Amino acid sequence: MKALLALEDGRTFACRSFTGPGEATGEVVFNTSMTGYQEVLTDPSYNGQLVTMTYPLIGNYGVNPDDVESEKIQVAAFIVREYQPYPNNFRSTGTLAEYLQKYNILGVEGLDTRALTRHIRMDGAMRAVLSTEDLNPESLVQKANRIAPMDGQNLVDPASTATAYRWQDNRPEYLPADTPLSADVWRQRRRKHAVVAFDYGVKFNILRWLSEAGCEVVVVPASTDADTVKAMQPDGLFLSNGPGDPDAVTHVIGTIRALLDFRPIFGICLGVQLLGLALGGRTYKLKFGHRGGNQPVKDLRTGRVEITSQNHGFAVDMQSLNADDIEVTHINLNDNTVEGFRHRKLPIFAVQYHPEAAPGPHDARYLFEEFAEAMSTRKVPETS
Repeated sequence: MKALLALEDGRTFACRSFTGPGEATGEVVFNTSMTGYQEVLTDPSYNGQLVTMTYPLIGNYGVNPDDVESEKIQVAAFIVREYQPYPNNFRSTGTLAEYLQKYNILGVEGLDTRALTRHIRMDGAMRAVLSTEDLNPESLVQKANRIAPMDGQNLVDPASTATAYRWQDNRPEYLPADTPLSADVWRQRRRKHAVVAFDYGVKFNILRWLSEAGCEVVVVPASTDADTVKAMQPDGLFLSNGPGDPDAVTHVIGTIRALLDFRPIFGICLGVQLLGLALGGRTYKLKFGHRGGNQPVKDLRTGRVEITSQNHGFAVDMQSLNADDIEVTHINLNDNTVEGFRHRKLPIFAVQYHPEAAPGPHDARYLFEEFAEAMSTRKVPETS
């Protein structure tokens, strides 16, 4: 089935659908990972985006219920060079096409993904329309220019959970809607670190790794206020990844600011951006973002270089952080953007990349251990 991708600047790309008819709108971006396409599809940080895979053969190992990062597909559409309709893997329970069709997500192949990626690298991520229903280039370009830009969009609230839940037995265990969030919510506090995880679009593998680091995790909606969190008396706070413009989520920034001196804080991806804003810094939109499993990051404290997985379109302005309070700990070796920082006086740190990345790399897993150590140092007595 013929399809057409039209960008806001007038560039168009012919392709064909392997999932049937449909139309999708959003920001078109690219990901350089060779594997992990199911994790990409279900990553809430991709909400509102048309994702292009630079690796040419996609679908060859199928899909399965274990490799998901959320409870549904999050991308607006999926763009590949060549779709592989006959998967061959012992873990596979279905094809990529069937998976996309289940969630009514448009998937296309036959598009020149190298040309599209080069265009985005040169001119930046931009608004786009992908359609099998309207193949008129002028019409689609006009539609693309009517799409709301990513700048200024609060996508955290729709991506966040509506109900708090425990991460239990490798899955969400939702609390009844009328359950008060208090110190009574914890079940294993005597043996584990009690962690409140703010859900801005959290990936399941982050919760898995927090659990493996000895944490009992309760995930709360992004709208949860500081007083409620304090009443829960956790040992630590986690700020998750998520989609959209961090500057637009003003209520979340205010909550984080009110909790800065409360407990140890660890943030990932959008979490580092929101933490930077709460500490008085600024964020800005990157030209085409960092998305893939091969981003080199240098730890300035040790000189060690980590290969990391990333998915973000915004970054913290290094010059906007108060150097007397904030130490930049990690930088991206491709463009020298901030990849991590920590507070010099408070047990607060965050990174821009994904140390929990599935299927990998796992060079930065030590960060979860550092978070556990920070909580052990400042363990809160049960009677406090």
